[in-house]
Amino acid sequence: MTQTIHKETREFQAETKQLLDLMIHSIYTNKEIFLRELISNASDAIDKIKFESLTNQDLLEGDSNFEIFLIPDENTKTLTISDNGIGMTYDEVVENIGTIAKSGTKSFFEKLKEKETTTDNELIGQFGVGFYSAFMVSDKVTLITRAPGQEKGVKWESNGDGTYTIEECDKEKRGTTIIITLKEDFHAPSRPEENFLERYTIENLIKKYSDYIRYPIKMSFIKEEQPLDAEGKEIEDAPAAETVEIRTLNSMTPLWTRSKNELTKEEYQLFYKDLFHEWEDPMEYIHSKAEGTV
Repeated sequence: MTQTIHKETREFQAETKQLLDLMIHSIYTNKEIFLRELISNASDAIDKIKFESLTNQDLLEGDSNFEIFLIPDENTKTLTISDNGIGMTYDEVVENIGTIAKSGTKSFFEKLKEKETTTDNELIGQFGVGFYSAFMVSDKVTLITRAPGQEKGVKWESNGDGTYTIEECDKEKRGTTIIITLKEDFHAPSRPEENFLERYTIENLIKKYSDYIRYPIKMSFIKEEQPLDAEGKEIEDAPAAETVEIRTLNSMTPLWTRSKNELTKEEYQLFYKDLFHEWEDPMEYIHSKAEGTV
């Protein structure tokens, strides 16, 4: 029998507190990139279990349909990002979320001083602090995760005040779920471009930043259809019937299958960064197409 770990409150290390303060007080202008960072983390988690399952199929627990799922909820003002990747144990959550490697943090703050010549995108991704970008748009972040083979999951929660709570919890499926309770500024209907509960805003951000992610990024849409009569014609006065439609938001289409003429410089750069897990733009790129047999 495993020992139950009760809920406890811990403090972030000093460097993490400083980073959270920077995120919360918004040094970054391009706040929408938080979604790109969290989806990139989810993709990495799936990469990891896919690789490790090559030598241990039991890790999959019967679930090999890898995907990332987004759930915007108007009632709770939350945006949820879920994956069925490798997940984390209790100790891994403390190590990976509660702290940041000091060497990486030091480099981050050194680069921050040179921000005039460094973009938001480079800073956040380059030093492995992408998870914390969620605090730019949230009042509270909740993480629920379970590693394969573990009886219990782990629930981590913080409102960015320098402390976090961590406890065991029940979680049926392996993987990680991040629930972002959005600040009021980021679910205002009057500003659809920064309303991260607006499904079409989310869809556009996925196409902009995460279209080349190798796994399907899915989200449900409410579809309204007018009832039809016996002749197949719409019944005008009848209330529309609502159905739920699950859509895949990213194309998962490699650049080499598309025409050179329809691609932009930004698409080449984003594809390179995602494929090779790099944060700098490529020095140069060449697009060529050849046909024949090998």
